[in-house]
Amino acid sequence: MNPIRILAVDDDLDFRYLLTQMLLGQPDLELAAVCATAQEGCAAVARLQPDIVLMDLELIGSYTDGADAARRIRMQTTARVLILTADDNPETVIRASVHAFASGYVLKSQASMLLPTIRETATGPTPQSHLICAALLQALTVAERAVLRQMLGQEVQLYSSAKTIANQQTSVLHKLGLPDRNMLRHIFAVYLS
Repeated sequence: MNPIRILAVDDDLDFRYLLTQMLLGQPDLELAAVCATAQEGCAAVARLQPDIVLMDLELIGSYTDGADAARRIRMQTTARVLILTADDNPETVIRASVHAFASGYVLKSQASMLLPTIRETATGPTPQSHLICAALLQALTVAERAVLRQMLGQEVQLYSSAKTIANQQTSVLHKLGLPDRNMLRHIFAVYLS
């Protein structure tokens, strides 16, 4: 079996060292690269195609830099993203994870949970990914959720007119910030596989 390929993006030199030390000697885990900035990380992900990306939420003191980079990575690759953060505010962590379409998160204060979380995330949906997906779906109405399931290829009986369904499909994509149905399927594949 091939090892799980991991790419880490973190601007904290000490935490990058800790990550490297934790991953060394793990036969089922391979550290493909460690990057210090969102820009370096996005370029390395495109080049190296890791299975898991560990993305620091607080890159260069800004929540949006890490979350936005993670979102770009999720939209452009098949990598699953785990958010790393020193912030233990659940609302902040979930909001960032939803924005990034992340598969999960690990608090830096609980670094001992990192390796098990990487392994779980690489094998499929986890309780955290279900929580993030549920939070993502909160933006949708009940009818839009039914339309979303249909857009994802599930058998759903819809009782609305074709025009109403088309409007709801557009609304789903708009509320989730996705350009089209193909991207919707790509993003939700992580949550449903």
